Amino acid sequence: MASRQALLNLAEALDVPFRDRNELLVAAGFAPFYKEDAWNAEEMGSVMHALDRILRHHDPFPAIVMDRYWNVFMRNDAAIRFFNAFIDLDARPEPRNLLHLMFDPAGMRPFIINWKDTSQALIQRIHREAVGHTLDQRTQELLTSLLAYPDVDLGFRTPEAFDPGPTLPMIPLSFEKDGQVLRYFSMITTVGTPQTIATQELRIESMFPADDVTEAAHGQLIRQA
Repeated sequence: MASRQALLNLAEALDVPFRDRNELLVAAGFAPFYKEDAWNAEEMGSVMHALDRILRHHDPFPAIVMDRYWNVFMRNDAAIRFFNAFIDLDARPEPRNLLHLMFDPAGMRPFIINWKDTSQALIQRIHREAVGHTLDQRTQELLTSLLAYPDVDLGFRTPEAFDPGPTLPMIPLSFEKDGQVLRYFSMITTVGTPQTIATQELRIESMFPADDVTEAAHGQLIRQA
């Protein structure tokens, strides 16, 4: 039987996420190694302060902080104004899930241009970010709930179903509001040297206008929201 340290060394070599390393250790009869602090734990104070600064400095464009399962825990004022320009965010329970927000016909979906390509790209990202391209139980449950929405290709259950065309360095997102087309792309930031499960799993998703027309229209959009 492998020792605890041997399992940790193997997990490190394979770049296995901390949460899954703990599960591996427990399955082998060892105690978990990595801490799972809550987002509001005292130990997370410096991280939360840094996240708040990042979000504020990204104004006037939307930025949010999510966990591994796309649940939103922090967002800047621009994100609130942006989504409220399309839907009533207060009508959606917290923590709000970004993927459900995109896939729900009562959410952002009616405003998304090229819905089929966007939905494929988002679900492909779920598979791509999975450890060893194998979905854990909670991610599989999330995927199943997304595929349950109307007019979503059930073939997206497996990564083999995707069009093998060229992969873009980011996912373009285009919305239409009152006849105005707004084109964005997003960039993802992670903690460079995480020490706990929470810090490793957080994702900062920052939206940027993809062209000058969108940048000008975006300012007007959030001022009116």
